Amino acid sequence: MNYKWNYQPPTLEEREAAKALAKEIGISPILCRLLLQRGITSAGEAKRFFRPQLNELHDPFLMKDMSLAVERLNKAMGRKERIMVYGDYDVDGTTAVALVYKFLQQFYSNIDYYIPDRYNEGYGVSKKGVDYAYETGVKLIIVLDCGIKAVEEIAYAKEKGIDFIICDHHVPDDTLPVAVAILNPKRFDSTYPYDHLSGCGVGFKFMQAFALNNGIEFHQLTPLLDLVAVSIASDIVPIMGENRVLAYHGLRQLNTNPSVGLKAIIDVCGLSDRELNMSDIIFKIGPRINASGRIQNGKEAVDLLTEKDFPAALEKANQINRYNETRKDLDKNMTEEANKIVDHLDNLSERRSIVIYNEAWHKGVIGIVASRLTEIYYRPAVVLTRTDNLATGSARSVSGFDVYKAIEYCRDLLENFGGHTYAAGLSMKIENVPEFTRRFEEYVTDHILPEQTSATIDIDAQLDFRDITPKFFFDLKKFNPFGPENPKPVFSTLNVYDYGTSKVVGRDQEHIKLELVDNKSNNVMNGIAFGQSSQARYIKTKQSFNICYTIEENTHKRGDIQLQIEDIKPSKQT
Repeated sequence: MNYKWNYQPPTLEEREAAKALAKEIGISPILCRLLLQRGITSAGEAKRFFRPQLNELHDPFLMKDMSLAVERLNKAMGRKERIMVYGDYDVDGTTAVALVYKFLQQFYSNIDYYIPDRYNEGYGVSKKGVDYAYETGVKLIIVLDCGIKAVEEIAYAKEKGIDFIICDHHVPDDTLPVAVAILNPKRFDSTYPYDHLSGCGVGFKFMQAFALNNGIEFHQLTPLLDLVAVSIASDIVPIMGENRVLAYHGLRQLNTNPSVGLKAIIDVCGLSDRELNMSDIIFKIGPRINASGRIQNGKEAVDLLTEKDFPAALEKANQINRYNETRKDLDKNMTEEANKIVDHLDNLSERRSIVIYNEAWHKGVIGIVASRLTEIYYRPAVVLTRTDNLATGSARSVSGFDVYKAIEYCRDLLENFGGHTYAAGLSMKIENVPEFTRRFEEYVTDHILPEQTSATIDIDAQLDFRDITPKFFFDLKKFNPFGPENPKPVFSTLNVYDYGTSKVVGRDQEHIKLELVDNKSNNVMNGIAFGQSSQARYIKTKQSFNICYTIEENTHKRGDIQLQIEDIKPSKQT
């Protein structure tokens, strides 16, 4: 991959501001520049950023309709009504359902949960789900991570005497469903101070409000924060503001006392002997929870996440792990097929988007394939398959481009759509696919910036190896948890040399294990360059080269610093 490196040296004013903050808080001016980039300008703000406190969470009753939601839930419990907790089949939805169900089950037994089948019911609230609720005597449905666009389905439920409380975080349409309460910080009339909560985060706020109203101590909610952290990482929501508080304490819970179900997944992933971070959730834990809804039924994920017996949880986690292996095979084959289709598209070099359709593809994996295409081609991608008589699919975006708005531009061609800036789902009549492809490309071409369609690495700071001290690394770790709006810092060092001991490693000799020096110090830095063995020959010529990297802890030698090399360029190229 031929990456372009983007580095903006700090101005004199930025350097002076960083030095002033460094004097106040006692950390490197380089790291203080990163704080300033995140809008943190004082010692007090830095302390809150590095050590978020649960008492900084917003009052849940600031969310519109929260009082109505708590009142209706209290009434249902007082009347001994049957309650159903209903949610989407992805990680955010299943963690949200598990959280609300687990919390309420401590105080109320006439409660059940329901996850729609991706293949028989599709996304969101289904009439089949409403019928099941009616047949089982449900009077109140709490729907999580979906529901904001289920106008017809919720009206249908109302006719059957079933009330809805919606806990969602997707962008609503102009017409809202006839629910008793709609908890959604993205409502156009919302005054809630933070609008980037995950679906599970909205569910947590509802339970926080219920606890406050009923005199339940907050500490009874903290065991559920591991589920919130999993949802925040997997749904790729910003990790600043309230999400940072929830993710920070959720990770702490995940590392010290995870729930039985999550502990089983951690064991199955082979992560039980190390400190978990957001990347472990994104690449290991989240995909396994997701695999249940992709391959079989998302209800199995909730069964696991609410399990209290560890041997039973381990059995369920192993089953979900098998689904994940199946998912990986499907993903690999479909991505190869998708690449062949893309290679044969007319005028590929001039296109700013990719829309492909194959009616034989597995519906559960198309979102992953869309993600792969955005990574390979650096264009927003929509991947469609056939479900009954409709083309249904998933869209994924590149950094900084709002794919939801691009889909909204084509709304008259669609039967249904919903999502976020970077990910969305949609369905349309099959005959509309060509016109959708044209119209989507038109919008993307008019709105995407040239730099959003090329492989770019943004570099936060240039370092010499002497800057990378144990103290520097200790302070850098305080920036955790990383994610959108708080990305893991990428550094560069110029004119480095092989110490003479770097070597190619890996089953297929695809990686390089590096030992490097620069010309400013005697420090020998260890590094790993995944998938970059093609650079080994140049490295061994003893000529200087430039590297960009993140700074990690060596997983094999705890406490040791290791550079994870993102890219290598001969010095003369940069």
